[in-house]
Amino acid sequence: MDTAGFAIAIMAAGKGTRLKSRRPKVLHEIGGRALLEHVIAAAKQVVPADRIYCIVGHESERVKAAVAATGVKFVLQAEQRGTGHALQMVKAYFAMGGDTVPEHLLVLSGDVPLIRPETIEAICEAHLAEGAAMTILTAVPDDPTGYGRVLRSQSNGPEVTAIVEQKALTAEQMGAREINSGIYCFRTESLFSKLDSLSTNNAHGEYYLTDVAAMLVADGERVVAVQAESVDEVLGANTIAEMMHLDAAMRLATARRLMANGVTIFRPETCVIDAAVEVGADTVIEPYVQLLGATRIGVASRVRSYSVVQDSVIGDGVLVRNGCVLDHAEVGDGAMLGPYAHLRPESRIGEQAHVGNFCETKKMTLGKGSKANHLTYLGDAVIGAGVNVGAGVITCNYDGVHKHVTTIGDGAFVGSDSTLVAPVAVGAGAYVAAGSCITKDVPDGALGLGRSRQVVKEGWASSRRALIEAKKNC
Repeated sequence: MDTAGFAIAIMAAGKGTRLKSRRPKVLHEIGGRALLEHVIAAAKQVVPADRIYCIVGHESERVKAAVAATGVKFVLQAEQRGTGHALQMVKAYFAMGGDTVPEHLLVLSGDVPLIRPETIEAICEAHLAEGAAMTILTAVPDDPTGYGRVLRSQSNGPEVTAIVEQKALTAEQMGAREINSGIYCFRTESLFSKLDSLSTNNAHGEYYLTDVAAMLVADGERVVAVQAESVDEVLGANTIAEMMHLDAAMRLATARRLMANGVTIFRPETCVIDAAVEVGADTVIEPYVQLLGATRIGVASRVRSYSVVQDSVIGDGVLVRNGCVLDHAEVGDGAMLGPYAHLRPESRIGEQAHVGNFCETKKMTLGKGSKANHLTYLGDAVIGAGVNVGAGVITCNYDGVHKHVTTIGDGAFVGSDSTLVAPVAVGAGAYVAAGSCITKDVPDGALGLGRSRQVVKEGWASSRRALIEAKKNC
């Protein structure tokens, strides 16, 4: 739909005292993102970021810093005096002349992270179709206790007479189960004309945005309701337990989206998959896997149980064996990892390369077809194609002050239990003998041997045992 006449205000100023947390409520995370980030992401699919106004108050600088990269604008509500007061601050912002007043203003809550762009568009469409001054998004939960109720003029009609808070319900109204989600769409002129008439004559002494509904009805303007498809979509979180309910719902929805696109996820209820994760068709995710952040996995790969992949890119046909940890790493097509490999940030594993049992990598490149299969640390290294790195090899990259780079050329062979003391280079096709400590460059095709000469003393062990036994008998 054409949303050129719409802007969006997101209420994100509250403390969330019931969470018992020092962190601002909207910065608590589910599905790998802050609550507010989810809402902004949905809103940006409907209108551009420069028409989204985030109302901040409690720890405003912290909230602004957390979502500044989204490009939204901010409106300060220095005192949190209710939802109506928040929109009064928006009205004041526009009165300052910085932006053109939009024809319609959609109001979202920063703690309702499951809201979908399709639902935002649906409420905008209904608002225009009904010619309404105010459109309310509602839901019908199994238990509406604690929520304000939406009262309609007719049982199935769209028109609303009032929104009544839980404490103000009469005995006759207690049976009403349709709740107010706190998400509204207004004709901006109609909204702004009523904001200054709001009163704090209520139990909390706050300005309630819900009171605008009755004011508009009294003036003969249309107030209508649209019911959301899913109750979870409009629910906020006032406790950590409620937040984890939303987290579970979001992660299950993410798993279902991936499975609908051809991904096999065994026991999805055991996996932790963030909302932004992307996985290609025919990839298999085994139980108890965590895929976090902006992770992307190609087609026909397999991630085995107990692996944790965060903000990493995995190519096509990759096998990640059990218990691997990847953090800001890149893995090329056809590579094999693990079990129990640890790829730290800036690790780049080439096509068909192997990083095996209990290997750790950091800020390094492993070329196409190269192998480091056992008990190895490769940090600050550039390793070419077709290289074999033996068990127990270490690139000694840190001198106590600075990090230094080890370079290994194509086709080189580094024998087991060798230490390469950077800065050092091993040339293409060169050999490093097992157990060597390499402190000087090894030229192309050369042998690097850096170990002490072995000494064998015949009969020494037998003599020592005899001496020990003699002492025992003394």
